[in-house]
Amino acid sequence: MTHHRIDNGRPDTTRRETLECMIWAGTGVLWTVASGVPVSLGLLGKAEAAEAVTKGFTFLQISDSHVGFDKAANPHALDTLTEAIAQIGALPAKPAFMIHTGDITHLSTAAQFDDAARVIGGARLDVHYVPGEHDVIDEGNGQAYSERYGKGKQGAGWYSFDEGGVHFIGLVNVVNLKAGGLGQLGLEQLKWLADDLRGRSASAPIVVFAHIPLWTVYADWGWGTADSAQALALLKPFGSVTILNGHIHQIMQKVEGNVTFHTARSTAFPQPAPGTASSPGPLTVPAGELRRFLGITSVAIRPGANDLAIIDSTLARG
Repeated sequence: MTHHRIDNGRPDTTRRETLECMIWAGTGVLWTVASGVPVSLGLLGKAEAAEAVTKGFTFLQISDSHVGFDKAANPHALDTLTEAIAQIGALPAKPAFMIHTGDITHLSTAAQFDDAARVIGGARLDVHYVPGEHDVIDEGNGQAYSERYGKGKQGAGWYSFDEGGVHFIGLVNVVNLKAGGLGQLGLEQLKWLADDLRGRSASAPIVVFAHIPLWTVYADWGWGTADSAQALALLKPFGSVTILNGHIHQIMQKVEGNVTFHTARSTAFPQPAPGTASSPGPLTVPAGELRRFLGITSVAIRPGANDLAIIDSTLARG
């Protein structure tokens, strides 16, 4: 994977220099910087995107489906999830599997989990889940999620697997989460992560996925993980690390050394950009524009290379 370090400390950086250092070779994403945060400006053209997903090893990320949500921001969250799954079915090549980075449901009820399983099952893909905070608010503190997705997992649901020459790690940072507070991995999970990584080749690509970002997007809203630095220290020896998250319902990306961070859109509703509202939460947009803020993410690993092409698609038609 090829990285360009982002230096936000140069006040005299020209627009051209900024754009040049924001291009991460192979992602198909052009970045700019807003308030010190790299933000996606554009995506690959249709031809390039089609080539990326029809060659090599490809998997998908969806996030924040919030099945059961019915407020003004999107009274039909199950319908927009269904549209996302239909888009997946129409891809030019079948992905190897799908990752869901949490908030499958809105209130952790059995009916909501059942509805989500029925719709997501329509993709006919293996799905690897991690919970969001909305998936663990039942009376059993996550029992409903664990009964469906916890088999063979460790602790509150963390695990790893290998596919396509890549080591995948699913982390849980939403247990015992305080309202508006930062995520937390905890000592038990960090010890497990250290054991999981021990002895692995530093050249092996690693993809980590969790619900809350593992970089501090906006601490005032709890958009970060309090002990992420300890996890990132364990990942530092590896030359190719990609971290996929949800939670903030919008695309944000950053490169720090060997680590590329990428947050995904929701399939249910958008949230405001960091600091642009009094608090996070469902953002109501004109009805005709909603699908421009919802989407899915494809990740393609090219044959014979370790670079990952990250391609985001909205649910907007036309």
